[in-house]
Amino acid sequence: MSVSQRMPAIFFGHGSPMNALENNRYTQAWEQLGQRFPTPKAILMISAHWMTHGVAVTAMAEPKTIHDFGGFPQALFDMQYPAPGDPALAARIAELLSPELVIQDQQWGLDHGTWSVLVKAYPAANIPVVQLSLNMDQPEAWHFSLGQKLALLREEGVMIAASGNVVHNLRRLAFHAPAYDWATRFNDNIRQAIVSRDWNKVINFTRMGSDATLSVPTTEHFLPLLYVLGCHTAQDQLEIVVDGIELGAISMMSVVVA
Repeated sequence: MSVSQRMPAIFFGHGSPMNALENNRYTQAWEQLGQRFPTPKAILMISAHWMTHGVAVTAMAEPKTIHDFGGFPQALFDMQYPAPGDPALAARIAELLSPELVIQDQQWGLDHGTWSVLVKAYPAANIPVVQLSLNMDQPEAWHFSLGQKLALLREEGVMIAASGNVVHNLRRLAFHAPAYDWATRFNDNIRQAIVSRDWNKVINFTRMGSDATLSVPTTEHFLPLLYVLGCHTAQDQLEIVVDGIELGAISMMSVVVA
């Protein structure tokens, strides 16, 4: 496969599930990403919303659309993203991550961390999608290393995508208010570390003290970013395609490695 056919790795700052219904600068950026690159053979998605002990991958032919949220309009619950699965890709992922045990899951599906962004990037839902779970028993560096192992998929026509938020503190949401100073500082520091390829700074984000504690009170929305950064190669460019902090404490930064 030529360099021109190498698929990108993309981190989507997904924010509220309502982005699936809305049209704003974030969703427009996601739409443009779907048009910018050659159509992938399949998409491997790492979502903040599938947390497990151990590693699992969706291995069914027809993954269901999961509405894993509450308190939103009926229109959001009515949305379906009927992308096919790819059992062969699920098996390939297990091969690449060996000797790590990768459960071939038949129960999960596509959660809103996946479909709320893909419905904008690939609205036809005709590209096979496989989800990889987040092993919450492992440290940050381990998740980065899995990204490194999965990077070969990019040469095989598979887009590696991840969905979460660099800053995600639901307890501190502030409607119609500016971003908290700590959220802005943390977001800016992570952004600068990404641009300068300072992976150690990103992996060891807890060293940023109280800014990190407030911005990442739990790690599940931050960890997906590490997979995408782990996928980079020396010839890749890193680009922040859209950024911003919503509701005071949700970073919408999206990152492309291509």
